[in-house]
Amino acid sequence: MKENEVRCKSLLFARRIVMLYQYLCEEKREYVLSKQLLRSGTSIGADISEAQYASSRKDFLNKLYIALKESAETLYWLELLYSCDYVSSPEYKSLYQDCEELRKLLSSITKSIRDGKIPNS
Repeated sequence: MKENEVRCKSLLFARRIVMLYQYLCEEKREYVLSKQLLRSGTSIGADISEAQYASSRKDFLNKLYIALKESAETLYWLELLYSCDYVSSPEYKSLYQDCEELRKLLSSITKSIRDGKIPNS
């Protein structure tokens, strides 16, 4: 099911974000932008996990929308870090692709729920 896939992918992505944060702090001495990236990039998976225990279908959808918005924010921070030469091109492309995949999965899930294509559990 897509929900399990997106949860797994979000956890792997969050690990990469944590490692990038550590690198940016230790090697590049960049603390402000990297902290923003850490917050939004790890929040995606946290919001997905929280959605699994939602009190209602509406609550579930709202939590997933928050994760979707966090993925869009993470894409922004990645772009900014790359444009400021804090992140190499291969690393940027790989992280951006992973985050964009999460964003698309979340978009598809939220659209399916909103349109009633995923039945109530």
